[in-house]
Amino acid sequence: MEHKHEANGHLEACIKACLECMTSCTHHLAHHCLPAGGKHVEAAHVILMLDCAEICALCANFATRGSAQHKAACRLCATVCEACATSCAGQGDMEDCADACRRCAEACGVAAGK
Repeated sequence: MEHKHEANGHLEACIKACLECMTSCTHHLAHHCLPAGGKHVEAAHVILMLDCAEICALCANFATRGSAQHKAACRLCATVCEACATSCAGQGDMEDCADACRRCAEACGVAAGK
């Protein structure tokens, strides 16, 4: 059984990673993808980046307030972040964003008890 302190540490890491990922996706979309155009603004990629930023904000909020649903939010966040990491890595020049997504997926997976 996980100790309360350890669980709190996992939640804190999840919250931090979510906020960093949300910021990274939002920043890269506005300041890299939109100006770059081409494959960076293809609908599937843009929608995934927006979804990732939004689920990260939701997950951070759920975890911050101790919602009974935070583990479900963390599981979904991990899934979306993994997909976004793959999409960003596929762009060829968005490795920073892909790395933030991967870190968030890992932290959320741990917080969800995966």
